[in-house]
Amino acid sequence: MSELGSPERTPDAQTPDTRDDDAGDGIQASQRMLSFSDALLSIIATVMVLPVMHTKIYPEQHFDRSMQKLLATKIAVYLMSFLIVTVAWAAHIRLFQVVGKIDDTLALLNLVCMMTITFLPYTFSLMVTFPAEPLGIFLFCVCVIAIGAVQAVVVGYAFHYPHLLNRQIACSVHRVTLQRHILGILLRGPALCFAAAIFSLFFFPMSYLLLVLVIVLPYVSKAARWCQEHVRGPGEPPTQTLQFFPFDLHEPLSKERVEAFSDGVYAIVATLLILDICEDNVPDPAEVEGAFHGSLVAALGASRPRFLAYFGSFATVGLLWFAHHSLFLHVRKATQPMGLLNTLALAFVGGLPLAYRQTSALARRPREELESIRVSCVIIFFAGTFQFATWTAALLRQRETLHPTVWYGGREHALMFAKLGLYPCASLLAFASTCFLSRFSTAIFHLMQIGAPLAFLLLRLLLRLALAALRGLRGLAWPADPQPSGRGQDGDGDRADLQAQLLPDS
Repeated sequence: MSELGSPERTPDAQTPDTRDDDAGDGIQASQRMLSFSDALLSIIATVMVLPVMHTKIYPEQHFDRSMQKLLATKIAVYLMSFLIVTVAWAAHIRLFQVVGKIDDTLALLNLVCMMTITFLPYTFSLMVTFPAEPLGIFLFCVCVIAIGAVQAVVVGYAFHYPHLLNRQIACSVHRVTLQRHILGILLRGPALCFAAAIFSLFFFPMSYLLLVLVIVLPYVSKAARWCQEHVRGPGEPPTQTLQFFPFDLHEPLSKERVEAFSDGVYAIVATLLILDICEDNVPDPAEVEGAFHGSLVAALGASRPRFLAYFGSFATVGLLWFAHHSLFLHVRKATQPMGLLNTLALAFVGGLPLAYRQTSALARRPREELESIRVSCVIIFFAGTFQFATWTAALLRQRETLHPTVWYGGREHALMFAKLGLYPCASLLAFASTCFLSRFSTAIFHLMQIGAPLAFLLLRLLLRLALAALRGLRGLAWPADPQPSGRGQDGDGDRADLQAQLLPDS
């Protein structure tokens, strides 16, 4: 996606001599700092699920309505926190599209910002552990306010030293207007969090509503702007600087940044699975000696369901990443709806360690196991569904967003449809099956986890066979016209074009 002022392009515009001079002055391009920040933000967004994963369910407790409500509340708060971190990530990327170079002061300010962000999971843990106490949400809001304050200081410092700005902004006569524009957008979220912090002291449910508004505000403002333009007509055109540098959090980010952040989330989710295995499934020596007569093999054998759940969960994460990779392999430009849907998909992918935890920790009690498997099916269903919705949003503007091979009727169209629709269909089928065959819920879920990788391996072959069968039926239904008349040739040509559109070559 073309974005003027992108930090990836700034160094390319410099000559080697310029870069050497900048290095001598302690000034450098910001790519490495951005890569570090992207990695840290993807980790912070993903580890938000840890407090939800470690929800304690004691032996005397049952997975009743109150436990379902508690777990659903924690998942909802996790999704909200994940999306707020992605808003902070988008603001950070936008900010360093304007700041083209960094010095030691900006690098230290960025570290202060990252340190504040790393404190968010702790405040989130307080929120979900003590849902009736306002302190957790108050500290969460204070962290977001501090992040906005540090970003505002970065803006002020960079505009005070214009040589740190993007070259076109530094040479512009509208720097003051642009600075006010950036600060106004950066401080909207912290201002709402300031109000949320105040409400948390006497009516904390309003605080959650204000935090949700932080997430949806860019989309609400864009919808309001669209309505205003259609009711009153277009307003005054923006200044040249604002037109070339549209700093706004709801504008689509570059495809490369979206891919990098998404890969980070998938990698961290896969890592969390093995960390949970290392934490909970290494036998205690005293237990091995007492309960299993010193046999480590027997002690490990008792954890077979957890290892099976681990391998199935890792395969699910890996194949969802594979589907995501296949999708963005054919994407040329990411639009705003695609970015939002991809973020929602990542939020549910971040909940997959919770799915593993639930299916492995409650395996001793059939009722609780059934409920945990249904929770896992729901998480997998929404992760796959939002991936599918991302591809659908790309198809709606396919000439702008996709390569021609995956346009409707292209060679890869049917294969992408099958890849992205596999997990939503499989998880929905597994959930429905557990409603009728609850006694076999574990077998059904593991069958889905094992069958999905096999389906991915056979997908292209099965699709080729299906298309070949359809072509055979098409040949029987529409036999070739042997008469070489002009009308017949035209009819055959039109029919061939229609057939090529309906049944693309795989």
